Amino acid sequence: MNDYEVIIGLEVHAELSTNTKIYCNCTTEFGADPNTHCCPICTGMPGTLPVLNEKVVEYAVKAGLAMNCEISRFSKQDRKNYFYPDLPKAYQISQYDLPLCEHGNIEITVGKDKEKYKKNIGITRIHIEEDAGKLIHDAFTGDTLVDLNRCAVPLIEIVSEPDIRSADEAVAYMQTLKSILEYLEVCDCKMQEGSLRCDVNLSVRKRGQKEFGTRTETKNLNSFRAIYNSIEFEIKRQIEVLENGGKIIQETRRFDDVKNIGYAMRTKENADDYRYFPEPDLAPIVLSEEYIEKIKNALPEMPHIKKERYMSKYGLPEYDAEQLTASKYVAKFFEEANDICNNPKAVSNWIMSDLFRLLNENEIEITSCKITSENLAKLILLIDKGTISSKIAKQIFEEMFENGKNPEDIVKEKGMTQISDENAIKEMVEKVVSNNPQSVTDYKAGKDRALGFLVGQIMKETKGKANPQIVNKMLIEILNK
Repeated sequence: MNDYEVIIGLEVHAELSTNTKIYCNCTTEFGADPNTHCCPICTGMPGTLPVLNEKVVEYAVKAGLAMNCEISRFSKQDRKNYFYPDLPKAYQISQYDLPLCEHGNIEITVGKDKEKYKKNIGITRIHIEEDAGKLIHDAFTGDTLVDLNRCAVPLIEIVSEPDIRSADEAVAYMQTLKSILEYLEVCDCKMQEGSLRCDVNLSVRKRGQKEFGTRTETKNLNSFRAIYNSIEFEIKRQIEVLENGGKIIQETRRFDDVKNIGYAMRTKENADDYRYFPEPDLAPIVLSEEYIEKIKNALPEMPHIKKERYMSKYGLPEYDAEQLTASKYVAKFFEEANDICNNPKAVSNWIMSDLFRLLNENEIEITSCKITSENLAKLILLIDKGTISSKIAKQIFEEMFENGKNPEDIVKEKGMTQISDENAIKEMVEKVVSNNPQSVTDYKAGKDRALGFLVGQIMKETKGKANPQIVNKMLIEILNK
């Protein structure tokens, strides 16, 4: 595999968070009964006329500006003709030669620690288009049903340059795009619902070869894992075909994320096959300088800028700042908690270790988490005041994650208040020292582990409630007498 270079370009489809569809007043709400969110316009009935949703243009321009694109002052919409059961008009309104946004780029960060590097990925274009419907295959009857609720839900398609060279870079690119779209609030980025998905165009070539190889396109990948695994599968497949003297066929493929295999769907179409022509029922899109400037001035603080602010304002390491700002919702959680407890490093540590671990184990997003930013701040304040120990705090945090309770209430209910009374701790220390003469002898002989053992025995005796700082100080004083 080291003899080959991989060339990857991604076509990312992001459903825009508008209230209504791109050309009619039907709602874009997800999860309704089949065929209840559609009308004569979005189902392509004869005699109907589309009317462009202005919010769609605004959101596309916002995305273009955030990705350093040139915004077209004049663009148009086109008909992309193809026959498929979930496309009732037999054409999709999209943009072809005059898209809204062109020639952009974003910076991605790939890898960790010493292997980490940054790279610019070019954005060829961002254009608006309508989504198709959805086919539902019944495994029991063999029937295929059509749900047209998704027809004409507004999309932006973000097309990258073929600058990506590995599955890791592709995932980093998708994560960066997701972060930007979340911050802009133009897409909810719920990949499990299909509101952010991508097609992977991939080819391989011998190292040193100038010409690109024949590419394939793997469609509709809607998780980072699926993107990574499909790329790894397709790289291996294409190299094996070439090494065995075969030729790569330009085709459209699908990837089964459960079986971890890809398979061919159909021969890949070219632009000519779609017979593009200007949409006759929609006027060109003409944007003024004032309109673009107004959107530009209203852009929110973007992830890379927020990251720099976290490092300078809160003194956080680059890695912490990068992790916290990758998601708009995590950044919001962090800032809300820190505003209450004013301990940025502690908030960062709890989010990046315990909270991220529990979110991953339970496969949920921070927006669905029962722990509130306010309650995390209260937990940190309880530690800072010496009311509870860090060890007890871990137990409380797990319970907060399960039931969303206030940490102060959990402490009261379970009697978890930290013991900081020096006389009470002294009695326990003397008892443990008296009961473990061998450990005392080992400590005096210079065996440091003996001290840790004795501390552990004291914490066990107090069920983790004793103040560890006082325990250590008092134990060393008694042992050194």
